[in-house]
Amino acid sequence: MSRHRQRFYGDPQRFDILADFIGERYGKSIRYIADVAGGQGMLSRILNKKYNYESEVLDPRGHTLKGVPGKAAPLDPADADYYDLIVGLHPDEATRAVAEAALVRPAILIPCCNFWSEEKLGRDALVEAIETYYEAHSVHFERETFPFKGSRNIGLVSEPSG
Repeated sequence: MSRHRQRFYGDPQRFDILADFIGERYGKSIRYIADVAGGQGMLSRILNKKYNYESEVLDPRGHTLKGVPGKAAPLDPADADYYDLIVGLHPDEATRAVAEAALVRPAILIPCCNFWSEEKLGRDALVEAIETYYEAHSVHFERETFPFKGSRNIGLVSEPSG
């Protein structure tokens, strides 16, 4: 059996840390998870194997690991109601789609790069801009600092209003 090394950028522990957070916070109250811009699907793999969720990667690049469910497509916020939870762990260009999906479904958004605005926004300003969007749309949220390495560890955990 051949094994090959996977290439990941950033703290490789972030997948386990976020999966454990999801498992502890939501338990069995959720089943279907969208792992938006999830790349190779390490987060989905852990969520599926360790917590028995049905997590699938939605990523136009379509390069998931063998055995990880995925669609080679972006998240369409209009389809978010299919899922119980929307997760964007460093979703790059899909940051806005995850935030828009939070209007109808619980979401965890941990942005990394500014694909939110044409303005130059650093990490804190980016998170604040998304918080302002949530406030304007009556999305309940809390800011969470995740214990993984690097400066891109601040996320927003949200629930739609009503």
